[in-house]
Amino acid sequence: MPRLTVTDTLGIDSSELHFDYLRASGPGGQHVNKTASAVQLRFDVAGSPSLPEPVRVRLLHLAGNRLTLAGVLIIEASRFRSQERNREDALARLLALVRQAATAPKRRRPTRPTAGAKRRRLAAKQRRGEVKQGRRSVSGNGE
Repeated sequence: MPRLTVTDTLGIDSSELHFDYLRASGPGGQHVNKTASAVQLRFDVAGSPSLPEPVRVRLLHLAGNRLTLAGVLIIEASRFRSQERNREDALARLLALVRQAATAPKRRRPTRPTAGAKRRRLAAKQRRGEVKQGRRSVSGNGE
């Protein structure tokens, strides 16, 4: 079975991808009512044996509204008038999403603010307080 290559170490078996073809909305004249040029790509993220667990978790998070409750990713492509180009577009969008999930986010190393940054912050607070103090009434009774 052919595999869809995501990265050098990660691939998706093409048998895991399910394509549905539907009629696309929008312009196209009489032809649009006769052809099913829009493509709906379904990929079971939750049950895929091709994805390592960390990639699966990140992909489930990245998919957002395109994910069903069962963990199936649905990508709809109807940008082009040709079914084949819409199919390629859907595959390219799936690959981009999986590649994004395959790259682990960099760990944040906690840092401390520099002495200059602390000085600037405190000076800005001081200036702001002086501006507010200048708005107060002169009588001092708070009215």
